[in-house]
This record gives sequence, C-alpha cells and structure tokens, in this order.
Amino acid sequence: MTWETHPVTADRFDDLADVINPNRRATHCWCLSHRLGAKEIEERGGGSRERAMRSLCERDVPPGVVTYRDGTPVGWCNIGARDDIPRLVQSKLIRPVDDVPVWSIVCAVVRSGHRKQGVTQQLIEGAVQWAKSQGAPAVEVHPVDPKGRMDLTMAFVGTRAMYEKAGFEVIGQTDAMASKMPRLVMRRTL
Repeated sequence: MTWETHPVTADRFDDLADVINPNRRATHCWCLSHRLGAKEIEERGGGSRERAMRSLCERDVPPGVVTYRDGTPVGWCNIGARDDIPRLVQSKLIRPVDDVPVWSIVCAVVRSGHRKQGVTQQLIEGAVQWAKSQGAPAVEVHPVDPKGRMDLTMAFVGTRAMYEKAGFEVIGQTDAMASKMPRLVMRRTL
C-alpha cells in the first residue's frame, strides 16, 4: 500500500471534489465556511461554491491537501496559516493562545468507502508535513473530547484521541462548543 499527500492545486481539484462532493451537488459542502463568506463566494465563483473553491486551489498556497492511497484520492484536510483563515481570525470563541504563527486544521474528511482503514492518520501526518514544508512552526487543531459516541453527521471535527495519536498535545480550551462539548486547543510543534 502506497500513501501520498499533496497540496490541492488546480490540477488536483477533481481529486478534492471526488473526496468531499463526488456528485458535484451545488448546495453540498465545498469546505468554504472558514475561508469565504457569501460575498466572496459570489465574487470568486459567481455564486458557485465549486468555482469559488476552485479559485482557492489556484492560489500560491492552496487551502489544504489531498491524501492518496495507491493513487486513489481518499482524504481531504483543510489546513492553512491561521491568519489566512478569516473565520478563525475573527472568532471570539477560538482565540489564539499565544503569538506563535500557527497553521490550523479546520476540517478533515475521509472519502466514503475508505473510512476505518487508517486514512485519517495518513491524512493528518501528510497535512502536518506539508505545513512544515511551508515554514509553519506549529499546527493547531480544535477538536472535541467526547465522553462517548459522537455524532459525525457533517465534516469531521476530530477527537482528542485521534490528534494525540498524531503527536498533538492539549494546550488549552476554547470557548466554542461542538455537540455540547468544549473544543480543545491542541498543538504539534514542528
């Protein structure tokens, strides 16, 4: 089995779409909520969320990475410099804990049919290594710490155990809640 993780450049856009929106539904999530508001979606994509995401993938630093297993795209991670993620910059509930110019993971998705097969750990490690190659001093995540089974009906916010396995350590707690549980601040120094 061969694993690879690559930034989602314009030439890899269809691989991203195959992971997060294989049917290319217009109203389906394109992982834009942390990066673009409705006005920017209109400006970048003429109202099309797909075209707006495509435009982000054409930037010098794309909005994340795709992980491949044996050449098949199986995971997506929305990661970037915190300062490049407007929803985090403007958040009153998920504030920076210090002045370190961290990168943040805001979403991780494993493609349907590939879950519970080790993709998540490969995806996180690939995302962290890409951030490191871009000069990130550390990567942060804001997962939840469930007491039991967690409802994962939408994008995967992740769990404390998942990120601990990937070398992240708890350094604080946010004022934000997910599924009635506080979100943690976890960091992996690079």
